[in-house]
Amino acid sequence: MLYSPPISEIMSTDIIAVNRDDDLETAELLFKKHKIRHIPVVNGDVIIGMLSYSDLLRISFADAVFEDESEVDALVYNMFTIDQVMVKHVVTVPAAATIKEVAEILSKNEFHALPVVDDGNLVGIVTTTDLINYLLKQL
Repeated sequence: MLYSPPISEIMSTDIIAVNRDDDLETAELLFKKHKIRHIPVVNGDVIIGMLSYSDLLRISFADAVFEDESEVDALVYNMFTIDQVMVKHVVTVPAAATIKEVAEILSKNEFHALPVVDDGNLVGIVTTTDLINYLLKQL
């Protein structure tokens, strides 16, 4: 049997997160500044939701319709809260979960990131990109 290391070996531990009270403009700035596509929504160290860049694109039609999209985005983002847009029932994995187990979860679902939680606290995040990079290193 092949050895499958724990996800803790490839997960990101430098977590960019938002609180449910933050606004969607803040989230968009974090997505763009850090070049990420998933942001955990936390209450302290406890994950309460996940927000993806796709979630923001779903509520914003400005990119396709208006030249000055920043003004329209601000208007649209003020109509919604992070709490309304985030996914609330988040699938998580422990840091001891194997890379194979995480790959199976991601391959069977419609999301591309999993928060890593130990003792109820968010300790990392793993994405499909992390898995692909791991596989590329193996070749």
